[in-house]
Amino acid sequence: MTHLTDPRPSPLAGRWYPGDADTLAQSVDKYIANAELPDIPGDILAVAAPHAGHRYSGPVAGYAFAALRGMRPALVVIASPMHQPYLEPVLTSAHDGYRTPLGDVPISRDVVEEIGQIFRATTGLEITAVRNDREHSIEIEIPFLQRTFSHPFEIVPLMIRHQTPDAMHSLGKAIAQTLASQDAIMVASTDLSHFHDAQTAKSLDEVMIEEIVALNPEGILQAEKDRKGFACGRGAVAAVIWAAKELGANKAHLLNYAHSGDVTGDDREVVGYAAVAMVRESGKQEISD
Repeated sequence: MTHLTDPRPSPLAGRWYPGDADTLAQSVDKYIANAELPDIPGDILAVAAPHAGHRYSGPVAGYAFAALRGMRPALVVIASPMHQPYLEPVLTSAHDGYRTPLGDVPISRDVVEEIGQIFRATTGLEITAVRNDREHSIEIEIPFLQRTFSHPFEIVPLMIRHQTPDAMHSLGKAIAQTLASQDAIMVASTDLSHFHDAQTAKSLDEVMIEEIVALNPEGILQAEKDRKGFACGRGAVAAVIWAAKELGANKAHLLNYAHSGDVTGDDREVVGYAAVAMVRESGKQEISD
């Protein structure tokens, strides 16, 4: 097991997911095992997964990570929103990795720096490294990765505040250029609508899911602007889709959708969750920008 000298300490363990390693492993394994996947032809390049507490979003997240079973990527790029009040446009962790009760996962600092160099050259914007952040939307995915993959892997955490189309397009292209020679997959960490009644939430979420499944990053960002849909990680999903398309993605599959009311039984104010796989199908005409 990897043991890091400077891991990011978890602010979530015991709160957002079980703090005991055995209990956490069993719960994550159950979410993944319960996923009944459709047929997914082609190569999965990326998934979108929710990032609420495991109790709420775990049943849906299990579908995203079940789709990755059997893969052995050396690298996982996790793009997420940054919910905390940082001013920097894109952030990463200054620690050498993330710690969960299941162990440590190292950060690929070389890959972070390469993406940052390309992003800076095209936008003038920096990827800023911060210590002891409390952002949940990266860490919440890591126990799923730790239980999905039995081999060692590194992560590239990218937390996004500046969600403009030009910046996200450039970030996506920087990710794709860096990953072109890497054995890697991408995870876009996002929840959907927040705190509407279940019927309204489903209507908003259908619009956003339609744009994600269409691999339409411009449509994702426009749906939020027009208030027709919502995703807190819209910039992360858009950047990952732009990267996936650069790498040949030409199809996406909705794997599962639910909302928090499906867990709590309270449909008055819910949060929406979706799992989506982005795939490169051979023989299918590629999508162009």
